[in-house]
Parts: sequence; structure tokens; C-alpha cells
Amino acid sequence: MRVLELLSDQNGLTVSAVAAQLGFNRAASHRFLATLRDLGYVEKNENNRYHLTFKIMEMGMKVANRFEIRTEARSYMQELSRAFNETVNLGCWRGQKVLHLDKIDSPEILRMDTPLGSLAPAYCTALGKSILAYLPPDELEAYLKNVKLVPHGPKTITLKKKFRQELIKVLQQGYAVDDEELSAGLRCVAAPIFDHTGYARYALSVSAPSSRMTEKTISRVQQIIRDVCQRLSAKLR
Repeated sequence: MRVLELLSDQNGLTVSAVAAQLGFNRAASHRFLATLRDLGYVEKNENNRYHLTFKIMEMGMKVANRFEIRTEARSYMQELSRAFNETVNLGCWRGQKVLHLDKIDSPEILRMDTPLGSLAPAYCTALGKSILAYLPPDELEAYLKNVKLVPHGPKTITLKKKFRQELIKVLQQGYAVDDEELSAGLRCVAAPIFDHTGYARYALSVSAPSSRMTEKTISRVQQIIRDVCQRLSAKLR
């Protein structure tokens, strides 16, 4: 499994490179790669470098398709995509992070490109903040106690007192904004989606370069995305 994870991050590695990076001896590295190759999960190119096959993607998509929310949310995501012509993301709460379950890409050349299945810190994303603000108090306290607010973008909130104030603001207005907190030049607007128990388990966001996601655009997006997420939440109950 560690070999698969390594190849997903650094595609195209030799037996020796895998051994060196994971602390195996060369014989063990060769044995693991040979097994994965026999099972169809990796291939070896003409330069004796191993890379993942599409079998991994097929497996991931089978898992992703079990999330009913992807089916339920699709038409709402399309509604947002038509309204703003920007990237729309569906996120799911996973411990201290947000899992990207689905997206609709913007047709613009300059756009956000988050891979499906990737995890992002909750504290510096609009998806994450829109969920965190609605967590039960004990869960939020446990999260704040354990999380380290490490800078990712130029405007990442790194002080917990200030972050608490940010979550109060999100709760009051019903939506969250990532203002270059995850990445320079990127802004996102998100709102929570509540499951049948009333738990804010998911969120939708609209993401765009800051040059297009102006204050005026944010004002338009937040009104529509809150309405869309409220309607989707009602459908899930």
C-alpha cells in the first residue's frame, strides 16, 4: 500500500528509487512491484520505471459512486455551474480535512483544478469552514484542540482566536469565503449541506481566480449557493 501511495505522488520510479524512499531493500522493493504488476495495478515502461495503471482509478470511481450525495447533488452543481461559469466543488467532511467528492470544471482556461479524491485542510478552505461552523460544540472544540493552523496561502488564518471569530461570522451569514487562504490568487465561496440527521456533512463551493471572484461576484454567489444548498439539504432529509 505504501508503494501505491508513493507512486500516486511520484509517478515513474525505478525499483531502487522506491526502495530508497520507503526504506526497503532492493529485493523487497522488486518483489512488491512485481506483485502489483502481476495484479495489474502498475506497469513498467521502457526505462524500467514503474507507474500506476487506470485500474487504481477504476477502483476509486467504484468507491466514489457509492456516495449517494454525488448523484443527489449533481443537478444542483450544474445549476451553479450554469449560473457562474466557474468551477463547482462538492466536499465531504473527513476528520480534520475535506474530501473532494465531485466537481464541474469551469470552461475558462485559468481555473481551479482540484483532483477528485484529494484531501484539503478544513481550516483554510471555504468548503471546510462552512462545515466547521456548524459542527456540534464538542466536535468543534476537539478539532480546534488538535489542529495546527499552518499557513498554506498568503491569507491563511493561523491564530485560533481569530479563527473562532471567523467561524462565528460564517455561522451568522450562512456561507464561508476562502480569500486566498489555501492558495494565492484563488477565492472560493461555499455553503453547508445537511444530511437527514441535520449534520453538516457536506458542502458545495464555487471557486475562481481572485481576478474574477471579486467582492461583487462573491455577493452574487453567496445568495445563490445558500439557496441551492438549502434545497439540496431539504431533499436529503
